[in-house]
Amino acid sequence: MTSRIKPDLCLISFALVGSTLVILILLALLNITATQLSDIPFLLQVAQDSRVTDSILLTFTAGLNAVIILVLLGTPLAYVLARTHSRFNNIIESIIDIPLVLPHTVAGIMIYLLFMQRGLIGAPLKDVGFIFEDAYPGIVAAMLFVALPFYVDTAREGFEKVPLHLENVARTLGATRFRAFSLVVFPLSIRHILNGCILAWGRAISEFAAVIMIAYYPMVISTLIYYRFTTGGIKESTAIAFLMILASFSVFVLLRLVTRYVGRYDDRV
Repeated sequence: MTSRIKPDLCLISFALVGSTLVILILLALLNITATQLSDIPFLLQVAQDSRVTDSILLTFTAGLNAVIILVLLGTPLAYVLARTHSRFNNIIESIIDIPLVLPHTVAGIMIYLLFMQRGLIGAPLKDVGFIFEDAYPGIVAAMLFVALPFYVDTAREGFEKVPLHLENVARTLGATRFRAFSLVVFPLSIRHILNGCILAWGRAISEFAAVIMIAYYPMVISTLIYYRFTTGGIKESTAIAFLMILASFSVFVLLRLVTRYVGRYDDRV
C-alpha cells in the first residue's frame, strides 16, 4: 500500500493569508503598468528626457556611495557588536536603530542641522570647500543616515552566526584577529553582507524627506517625481515613477541573483 501525504493545512492557510500582501503589491504594479501601457508614446517621451535619466542615475550612484561608506565603517562596528557582550551594547544598538523609528522629516532636520553650512560638521568642512547643502555630498549623507541600521544589523547577525570556535582555531594557528576576521568570519558572512548592502541601497534610494531638506538640488528621483507632480500633474509624475520601478526592479533582480549564486558557492565550499 502506498501512503498518501496529507496536505499541510496550516501551511496552506498561512500561504493564503500571506498572499494577500503579495496580491496588494501585484495590484499596485499591474495598475500602474496598465496606465502606462495605454499611452506608450508619452512614456517613451518621458524616458528620453535627460533630466529623468540623469536623476535616476544620480539616485542610484548616491545610494551606492552611501553603501560603500557603510561597508567601510559599518562592518567593523557590526563585528565589534557581534563579538563583544558589553553592557553598553544594547545602548549602541538602540542608537543605531534610531533612524528606523524616526519620521523621515525628523531625520531630515537632524541631517540638516548637522551638515548645513553653520552645522557642527558642515561648518568646518565648508572652510575647506566641502559643501553639503544643495550638493551631492548632502544627498549621500542623508541616504547614509537612513540606511545605516539596515546594513549594520544585517551584518551583525551574519557575524553572530559564524561559530566563535572557528575564529579561535585560526587564532591558535597564529592568525591575528584581523586575519581571522578576513579569512574566516567575513567570507562565511558574505551572504549577510550582500543582503545588508541590498537592503541599505534600497532604503537609500527610496529616501525623500531627509534628502530634500539638505539637498533639494541636484534632484534625486523622489524629489523629481514630487516636483513633476506639483507642476505637471499625475500623468507625468506617474510615467517617471513607472520608469523608476522598472529600473529598480531590474537592479534588484540582478542583485538577488548574485546573492543567491554567492550563497550556493559558499554551500559548496
